[in-house]
Amino acid sequence: MMANGAKSENKSALRRFFETEAAGGLLLMGAAAAAMLLANSGLGDSYRHLLHLEMGPTLTPKLGPMTLELWVNDGLMALFFLLVGLEIKREFLDGELSEPSRRRLPLIAAAAGMAVPALVYLAVAGGDPTLQRGWAIPAATDIAFALGVLALLGSRVPTSLKLFLTTVAIADDLGAVLVIALFYTQSLDLGALAAAAAILLVLFALNRLGVTRLSAYLAGFVLLWYAILLSGVHATVAGVLAALAVPLVRSPAAPDHPDSPLHLLEHGLAPWVGFAILPIFGLTNAGVSLAGLSFSDLLAPLPLAVALGLFAGKQLAIFGAVRLVVALGLAGRPGGASWRHLYGVALLCGIGFTMSLFIATLAFPGRPELVEETKLGILAGSALSAICGFLVLRFVAPAPSLQRSVATV
Repeated sequence: MMANGAKSENKSALRRFFETEAAGGLLLMGAAAAAMLLANSGLGDSYRHLLHLEMGPTLTPKLGPMTLELWVNDGLMALFFLLVGLEIKREFLDGELSEPSRRRLPLIAAAAGMAVPALVYLAVAGGDPTLQRGWAIPAATDIAFALGVLALLGSRVPTSLKLFLTTVAIADDLGAVLVIALFYTQSLDLGALAAAAAILLVLFALNRLGVTRLSAYLAGFVLLWYAILLSGVHATVAGVLAALAVPLVRSPAAPDHPDSPLHLLEHGLAPWVGFAILPIFGLTNAGVSLAGLSFSDLLAPLPLAVALGLFAGKQLAIFGAVRLVVALGLAGRPGGASWRHLYGVALLCGIGFTMSLFIATLAFPGRPELVEETKLGILAGSALSAICGFLVLRFVAPAPSLQRSVATV
């Protein structure tokens, strides 16, 4: 049984995590709003010109000269995926997903939450071969944005639901990385791919040899990023692959281990990702010009498919999967949560902002008009999911048992 001190320390660390993610989510909301204001103001042309301003050399002929937008989407977002990879490894080896019984509910919910929105998208827009590549756009959940909405609700939402949402989003991120690697890679440079494989093997060898200096793994990450960039696979995949090689010192019944390189790197990266990288990404990618648009434009096949995939597909898939898993006795409902709470969280899973915007740029390369239509659908679907999820959770009265569980966290 866990000692009281360890339990208290573990819970406070969990609370700090949620607070950091939630604060980053609120900042991301502000950045997205600022991007929309800039894109639709007198500074709109300057905003778009800045995004495409050449700011570096040609790292690969496929991309051409580096622009601000490319540095953000291919460079800074690799650090975001590095943090995602660290979280995935920690959760599977030493966290909430380390036990099969705990994995079952969020993994099944995440799988359904990726498949059904993709099917909804294809049902609406799949008749046009040009649009079929966008099937994965509504399959992602933005954990920072969703936790930012939960932060506005305070203790009305039990910690068990925040943890459920986090684990679903982490599993969702893993699925998104696999989708990017498998379906959004066009032509491959086998020499560069072999170099990337060799660099990755060296990183795993360092792990096996007991090397704990983070500088060695960060240097390997940079080399791996460049090799994967040259290979034709999207460079951000390097972040997740490099993270898998970073050593983890297990810390049962405690939030982390002071000598664990993975924990140290995760804690070091998290503030930069939450308070700088994601807001910069939002500011760079969320600016959609609404000039000349009408409600009928939202009903065009592409934005409608994305919006319905996020809003309808996500909630039906995740809530339906949880109901089915619980009914079959495969897993229990999160402690202190009613079915209305779970429905509200399922709605919030339809916020696909960051990853959906990212996949949109990969789905339609060289087609900026399609990317803009996609952004319209992402913003509409995510906003509708956020508002409805907030309202459902805001007006669900906490049960007495829930209030006691929140008070002891």
